[in-house]
Amino acid sequence: MLLKKNLTTKMKRQRRTTGSIVEIDLKDGNYCYAQILEEGLVFFDLRTKGHLSDFEVLSDCSVLFFLSVYRDVISQGKWLKVGKLPIRKEFEVLPMQFIQDNLNPDRFELYDPNTGEITKTTKEKVIGLEPAAVWEANHVEDRLRDHYDDQPNIWLEQLKPQV
Repeated sequence: MLLKKNLTTKMKRQRRTTGSIVEIDLKDGNYCYAQILEEGLVFFDLRTKGHLSDFEVLSDCSVLFFLSVYRDVISQGKWLKVGKLPIRKEFEVLPMQFIQDNLNPDRFELYDPNTGEITKTTKEKVIGLEPAAVWEANHVEDRLRDHYDDQPNIWLEQLKPQV
């Protein structure tokens, strides 16, 4: 099922609906897409010039990352809902994330976004995992632009494991 959207005006309010596809305007003529999950969003490895019209292409699209964003990103229409697809089976269990203690940077924990469980771990075991964080819309947009420009992202670099 696809939702119609008005390309000239942004909606002021919208509900967070699991399965909905949101369009992310990178403000350079390009757009990226993510799907709202029960917890967080999955960001697809797809950048388009102009608006995507066939959302079915996302059914086979590879994944860039899974993140949580602040509620207002969706509810205030910063990213518009433009369609809806069934949640892919592999998105039903989210990947582990890590937490690093700011006061004791040698201390790491694994965070399971599926259960909320937190367990102690080592730095070696968190390499390659996403940090447990909630992102602002503009930081995610920066990260997406940097990914496609093959540039390091300042926000992600700040969240990488430090020692």
